[in-house]
Amino acid sequence: MSRGFYIGRFQPYHNGHQSVLERIAEQVDEIVIGVGSAQLSHELENPFTAGERVLMITRSLTGLHCPFYVIPIEDIQRNALWVAHVRSMTPPFDTIYSNNPLVMQLFAEAGCTVCATEMYQRDTHSGTEVRNRILKGEPWEHLVPRAVVQVIKEIRGIERLQQIAKKD
Repeated sequence: MSRGFYIGRFQPYHNGHQSVLERIAEQVDEIVIGVGSAQLSHELENPFTAGERVLMITRSLTGLHCPFYVIPIEDIQRNALWVAHVRSMTPPFDTIYSNNPLVMQLFAEAGCTVCATEMYQRDTHSGTEVRNRILKGEPWEHLVPRAVVQVIKEIRGIERLQQIAKKD
């Protein structure tokens, strides 16, 4: 049985993430999804809690024909120990899927198999772009799965983002 690992902040989870996970699901028997920087929330770059991000991901992947586990992973601020920290928090995995240069380097140094993922419309499909569009009142819903739109509305995420963007 093969198990792949994919990590991101998912602030918020968007169609780019969805596309990558659908492709990974074709290559492995199970996927471990790490919700990185799980301790962060209520910030401009990290407005959503780990639990809200887990909800976005699990609701978006209901049709995925591959078992998956969503695991919040807090930062430890020690890159040399980070891979061991991730392994201590997750089920075992065989292959890491990422395009983050630091993630790729740390796992490669730990002797793991690392595969780059093909980016999906990276110029528009990024958490930064989604957050910016929300703040500007521009259309953003088409950049995320329908389930994410529902979660953001359910948790009043638009109002939260607008509030934390204010200057005193």
